[in-house]
Parts: sequence; structure tokens; C-alpha cells
Amino acid sequence: MSREESCTAPAAVEFRPMNSPGGYDVNTAVYHSFVQLDEAPKISTSPDLDTATFVLSQFPTAESRVALIDSVTSSRVTYGKLSASTRSLAYGLYHALGVRKGDVVFVLSANSVLYPVICLAVLSIGAVITTANPVNTASEIGKQVSDSCAKLAISAPEELHKLSPTGIPTILTTQPSYGDVLSVEELIESCIESFEQMPETKIAQSDAAAILYSSGTTGTSKGVVLTHSNLISVIELLTWYVDASSSQDDVFLCFVPMFHIYGLVFFGLGLFCRGTTIVLMQRFNFQSMIDAIETYKVNNIPAVPPVILGLVKSSGGSDLSSLRRIGSGAAPLGKDVEEAFREKFPWVELRPGYGLTESTGAATCMITDKDARAHPGSCGMLMPRFCAKIVDIETGEGLPPMKEGEVWLKSPTIMKEYLRNKEATEATMDKEGWLKTGDLGYIDEDGFLYIVDRIKELIKHNGYQVAPAELETILLSHTEILDAAVIPAEDEAAGQIPVACVVKAPSCKLTEEQVIQFVASQVAAYKKIRGVRFMSSIPRSLAGKILRKDLVSQFKQQQVLSKL
Repeated sequence: MSREESCTAPAAVEFRPMNSPGGYDVNTAVYHSFVQLDEAPKISTSPDLDTATFVLSQFPTAESRVALIDSVTSSRVTYGKLSASTRSLAYGLYHALGVRKGDVVFVLSANSVLYPVICLAVLSIGAVITTANPVNTASEIGKQVSDSCAKLAISAPEELHKLSPTGIPTILTTQPSYGDVLSVEELIESCIESFEQMPETKIAQSDAAAILYSSGTTGTSKGVVLTHSNLISVIELLTWYVDASSSQDDVFLCFVPMFHIYGLVFFGLGLFCRGTTIVLMQRFNFQSMIDAIETYKVNNIPAVPPVILGLVKSSGGSDLSSLRRIGSGAAPLGKDVEEAFREKFPWVELRPGYGLTESTGAATCMITDKDARAHPGSCGMLMPRFCAKIVDIETGEGLPPMKEGEVWLKSPTIMKEYLRNKEATEATMDKEGWLKTGDLGYIDEDGFLYIVDRIKELIKHNGYQVAPAELETILLSHTEILDAAVIPAEDEAAGQIPVACVVKAPSCKLTEEQVIQFVASQVAAYKKIRGVRFMSSIPRSLAGKILRKDLVSQFKQQQVLSKL
């Protein structure tokens, strides 16, 4: 497939307002994207097309162009090497390890130059990729391996011990100085001369491509099933966005984790379709980020709110003049932080956006800096081929501009389903394909979306979703805790932090630190309890549901009184 056949949007996109405010259709209560269909990316309709074939077909013809730079070692991977390594690994996975279409491959690793190779190789043979946060505990990883029915795991050497209890066949990303476990590097090297013999596997766009774990709109962690069509559609939107808002010569910095939908879509797949150069950080460190920007003259950073806040509060003294744009996603960006950033970095365009794992990471974006400055606090306009509803949470009726309700989305990027969870799928998607996001928001008369709050009970900590129910189950397993509830507390740096409200057994001497450590020993670091309130009882409804709003209100009141 040539680049022309796939769809390249014009570099300059002209928005033409619809007849009604905000792109709102009064007859259907549906909001439409302002990007006209003749200007929007033409999503590929070929039924037999997989994500890897699509991405590899978009690689630049100049194979010597640099695709990836390791920020620590300065080693470079060209597009030619990225393509050859992908095909070699695919051959090895198929012939040496017997991975077949539909098999699930579990990936446990921090960011590395091998991560995109692994993703593309797995997808090219019709296998399904499922990714995990490397800070997750062995217990959490075991649950995901089991739930996803993974047949093979690919692990960074330092994470191998977490997979051992599962018994799943495992290869390493790189070869350590000890042991004799096969590695991705060895597999690529041994198959480099053979990859042209790859058998053709018929893969449909409707086939599952990835299972990414998200807490969704309710409950505990669920597997979000994304198809090749979902991924190809969002990549088309991403490349349209790069064409419309950025220079193709931009150098992007990647520190967002590739196991997350944000990092996977941007840095594991999509940006390669525009021949961009990506400077990759294995893990985020603020000073290392600053050093990378200076060293590699980074222009573009897809970031998260805590990073933007860090830049606002930094003392300066570094040369960040190469920066042109910073995107913001994964969590809402506060209006005050946004305005402070613009004041400190007036030459940098700040582009907030909005998306979910269930929408393959896309929904809204800011195309122009002028729009972003004119609508502080907004996360942008609907992306091409997206529709939205703002639904009254009491009546279920669609609402006009400036009215708050639950945000519903519809587009080619919306997930297929939650893995083997019909009940959760039906609760989140209606029969017409509308995704109920669980977020409270409104669209203004210019068509810009504002997220006001989360209807769902999830706590957003540094862009990660933390399910209170999971932490409550752990708390209640303690022999000296009679009842418990977990609520969000606002935090300037992290967005929100989990706070436990605990009812102790009579005469119990349990301390705050003991409660925090009890939970911390069983969950990933981002899920840790950050504070504890001991109470005589937990307020509940007649049906037994925790009255979280009451607890949050009490907590805020207590914070105010403590400051007087």
C-alpha cells in the first residue's frame, strides 16, 4: 500500500462550522467533528489488512533515516534496521517458537528500542499483544497472564522473576550476563537471513490485535480488546494530526510508557508512519528529560500533566529553545497549570487532548495553538470521524452545548469489547456502538470539550487508573480492619491520591504507616494508599453502597479545618 492510497490529510486543515453551535445536531443530539469528510483521513476499508503491514508500508523510502535514539547510550536504529529486525523476529516467533494467529503474547518491559520491534513482529503474524506495567507485582502479573490466556511472555531480564510462578514459556528482551534463556536479540540475529521465507497469514482488520488492561468505567481491571481496524484507524488519525499540527522533521521525546495506550499508539506504532525520529527514555526522570531535550534538540513531547507541572515549577537554567509543542493527555490538565505554563514558555504550543484505552487513545485534540489559548481548560475538539453525545445522567437524554452530562463517543477506534466480560461490555457500550466514558463534561458553543469530573469512582494518579474496589478488598483482608473505603484526595503534582478510610477492630493499635505498608506490599507503587483516616463507621446507603461523596466532603472539610 502506498502512502497515497492510505490517506494523507492536507497539512493545513480549514474548519468549517456546522449550522448549529458546537457541531451539535438538534435533531439527533449528536455532536460531530468539525473536520469535513473530504478533509478527514480516509480510513482503510481493505478487510484483509493487519496493523504491522500497514505501518511497515508507510516507512520512509530512505532506510538510513533514524527512527529511534536511545537517550542513555545514544545508539541509533534506522528505519531499515527497524524493518529488518521486525521481519526477523516475526520469522523467529513463528518458526522457532510456534506462535500462531490468535495466540496472546505477554510483554513485560520498560521502554526500549526493541519494544516497537516486538509489537510489530507479534502483530505481523496475527498474534495478539498484551502489555503490562513492569512495576506491577508478581500477583498482578499472574492475574493478567491467566486472564489473557497468554501463550508466550517476552520479559526484560530484571522482571523475569515475576513471571516464574506463572509457568508461562518466556524469552527475554536482551541477553543478560547470566543464564541461558533465549532473547529477542538472539532470535533476531539468528533469523536475519531467513525472514523472507515468512508464510503468509491471512489477518482481517476485524481480528483482535491487542488486549490492554484498563479499569474501564466501573469495577476492577478488565481486558480491552482492540482490533487491527481500531489500531489502523487511530494511526490514520495520528498521522493526520502530525501533518496538520507538526513538522515531519520534528524530533519527538518518548518517556510515556509504551505499555500504555498513549505510548503504544504514538511511539510503538503510529509515528513511524510519518518517518519521525523518536528519542526514547527507558523510564521517566525529570532531569534526564531536560538533558535529552538539550542534547537531541527535541521539538515535540507528548506528555502528562505532572510533567507539565514540573516544567512550570522548575528553576530554569536549561536550554529548552528547541521545543515547539507539548501535548497533554492521560489526565485532565488544570486551567491554572495551563496558563502558568504558557506564561513561562510563551514560544511552546501546549496542546491538550482526551482519549481512553477503550477509544484506542483518541477522541479530541487541539489543532491550532490559537484555539488552545482561546479555550483554556478544554481538551480540544472531536477528532475526524468522531461523534459525541453529552447525556443527562438522570434522564438519559442528549444535551445541547454548555450542559453537563456523561460523555459518550462513537468512532472507528472504539474497542471491540471487554475480554470475556459480556456484562461489563454491555454496561459500557450500547447497541448502536456508543462508548459510555463515565466522564462528566460538556461541549461549548465552539465545539470544544471540557471534562469536569469523573462519574466513575476510579482515582486518577499520575495518569494511571486506580480502582478503589481493588484496594478495599485488600484492606478488608487485614484481620484488624472491620470496614474500609478508598476515596480520592486532590494532589497538585499527581492529580489525585488514594486515601483509605478505615474502621479498626476494638482495642486495635494499627497505625497509619502499618496500613499503608500492608497495601503497598501487594500492589504496584502507583496504587499505594497515600493517607489513612481512622473512623468509627463507613457511611453507606440502604443498599450497602459506600457513600463516597460524603466521605470526600468530610475529608475536604477536615483539610480546611486543619489549615485554620
